[in-house]
Amino acid sequence: MHSPTFGTHMLEPDRQKTKNVIVCADDFAVNASVSLGIAELASLGRISATSVMVLSERWPQDVAMLRPLRDRIDVGLHLDWTSEFACVAGHGISLGAAMRRALLFGFDYTQASSVIELQLDLFEAHWQAPPDYVDGHQHVQQFDGIRQALVDVLVRRYADQLRKPYLRISRPPSGCSNLKSLVIAWMGANALEVVVANACLTSTKALLGVYDLKDKPARYGHLMERWLALSPNQGIIMCHPALAIEPGDEIGAARVQEYAYLAGTGFAAALQQAQVRLVRGIDVGTPAKIHR
Repeated sequence: MHSPTFGTHMLEPDRQKTKNVIVCADDFAVNASVSLGIAELASLGRISATSVMVLSERWPQDVAMLRPLRDRIDVGLHLDWTSEFACVAGHGISLGAAMRRALLFGFDYTQASSVIELQLDLFEAHWQAPPDYVDGHQHVQQFDGIRQALVDVLVRRYADQLRKPYLRISRPPSGCSNLKSLVIAWMGANALEVVVANACLTSTKALLGVYDLKDKPARYGHLMERWLALSPNQGIIMCHPALAIEPGDEIGAARVQEYAYLAGTGFAAALQQAQVRLVRGIDVGTPAKIHR
């Protein structure tokens, strides 16, 4: 399998001078505009991964948009405990409550394992294959109780699979931290990395793309240029694009702004300037190592 090609107006950088970066669009299937926007960006070669919210009622139908892209992008599970979909499913709680539970006594291991198995079942039922990777909506994959259960489920469930799903470590690289990204990392990035390494699974090296989505910054392009410059080789930049603002979507304005930039010539130029090549994580994954 090959990494996605760039759009016809985008020249691929010199491979000897480039660094490989995964650009991942989160929240596929959260609503129609998000799914459409992600599928369009994938077809243009502007993203190399997308994370799926399988508890959404749209997943069984929106999966059709991803099937033609199967060999061009990674498709992963966006493990969900804190959305309205999770509440309907019976295990959902608010992000604040989830953080308090993780910090005070951790999630129940047995219950967490059941929730993870359910979401993997829903993913595989419509994708007809295991996820290429697993991350988490609002980074719950790192929370105490969930992280241990997740790694154990992946090792057990895919024991016979040569290439097991890789995991996202939500921690900023040196020089690219803000308060929000530091809090995200503090909620278990180091601990998840240790669990992943001990299980001989693979993980991404660093996460960029964290900013206040509700502030609707008008300078998303400048943020992306900085992330591309600071990303380590095999780092991951997350994004949340959509074609249009859907009713009730609190970050809808930011989503539309992200889509417009990622689909445009500015992003193409930024990739060239930063000498970044978009790649799939399954193409560059190596056994997880502890980075201190």
